[in-house]
Amino acid sequence: MSNEKIKVRVTESDQVMSVQLIEKRPERIKVLLGEGDHSVRCELLPTPNGRAYAGTVMGREIVYERSRQEVEEDIAKFKATFRQHGR
Repeated sequence: MSNEKIKVRVTESDQVMSVQLIEKRPERIKVLLGEGDHSVRCELLPTPNGRAYAGTVMGREIVYERSRQEVEEDIAKFKATFRQHGR
């Protein structure tokens, strides 16, 4: 998952942006916004209703609009693919 990019939405402007995925777990998703010296890390946590992941970067809220269950399925697919091709 190190080179994977995901799309997040900035709630203030409804702008959709692509961010670099650092870590993806059902309880937390870590992403990197920007490139080089000006990049910023952000931790996205599940919303109370479990339908999305949200976090803040420099005072702006960003949302990854996938449910916790969908993220768990993504991780399971990745692990199955990795097991087949990793050896």
